[in-house]
Amino acid sequence: MAFATALAAAPPAHAASITATVKAKVIKPLSLKSISNFDLGTIILSQGTWSGAVVRLTRTGTFTCPAQATCTGARTVAGYNISGSNGERAIIRAPNVILTNQANASKKLTLVPDAPASVTFTNSGSKGIDFPVGGSITIDSTTAGGTYVGTFNVTAEYQ
Repeated sequence: MAFATALAAAPPAHAASITATVKAKVIKPLSLKSISNFDLGTIILSQGTWSGAVVRLTRTGTFTCPAQATCTGARTVAGYNISGSNGERAIIRAPNVILTNQANASKKLTLVPDAPASVTFTNSGSKGIDFPVGGSITIDSTTAGGTYVGTFNVTAEYQ
């Protein structure tokens, strides 16, 4: 017993210590809001048999109507506002949108979004950054008439 006590009280023969820096970065949560809806206007199909005609409204507002159609009415890109921490970057994801014909739910179109790949925050203010999302649909001479409606599922995450 005396031997065990002597070992416990003896200082370590070769003690060493080292320090390491501890760091934690805290950032504000992302906030993403819809501020305007997407609208391609009215598309009037031309007669004849044709396919693969693309109607496009880019996120910068450039509109393209194919020769196989006449396009009228107001067109608007979707608008979003995102806020986050200064200096951080957020990845934007906007998957394809299935548009359903409101008169016949079996008729669908696919909208391929045109969204920015990312945004970088230049301040942490509550104003945030506005960004547009455009898109395109492909139509053909057999596309059913009617109003097609769908929902964007835009998401954002810090990179």
